[in-house]
Amino acid sequence: MLSLEDKIALLTIARDTLYSKITRANDKAIDESAISEILQQAAGVFVSLHRKSDGKLQGCMGSFKATIPLYKLIKEMVISAALKDYRFSPLSKDELENTDIEISVLSPMKEIETIDEIELGKHGIYISKDHHSGTFLPQVALLTGWSVEEFLGRCARDKAGIGWEGWKEATIYTYEAEVFSEKEMKLG
Repeated sequence: MLSLEDKIALLTIARDTLYSKITRANDKAIDESAISEILQQAAGVFVSLHRKSDGKLQGCMGSFKATIPLYKLIKEMVISAALKDYRFSPLSKDELENTDIEISVLSPMKEIETIDEIELGKHGIYISKDHHSGTFLPQVALLTGWSVEEFLGRCARDKAGIGWEGWKEATIYTYEAEVFSEKEMKLG
């Protein structure tokens, strides 16, 4: 569990990194001695960018691989969400002020035996078959109102590229996420 201070620190790092990258300003140095122990641990994370005006997604990138400290991975993922998500145009300088940053810090994944183990809104899913994989964060189920089968079918078809029923022959993992945003924290 992240403290309020940890969440604010991660959102501040993400905002400063985004601003520096988009405006080509000097990157703000991070006082590593002020970073809490939990933020120095490796953890998977996704960063989602939404327009403040209408809540529409502008970019979302993440990594399940927990190989570097969380506060460093946030920097990489916010840049990827802003500039490398192929579904969207790269974020422009003019869009910065109208962008809300949302962070999802991930728990380790757990392989499931049956889809009855999936709790919509609590679990994200990761589907893997052969060399194809895809994921939906837990909040996707809440935003869409999909059933478990729709959640799996859309992830299999739209994210993993293995067809609507491809999940039936795939390995399915669940994970949880601690989700927070600038909007929720009343930052920016």
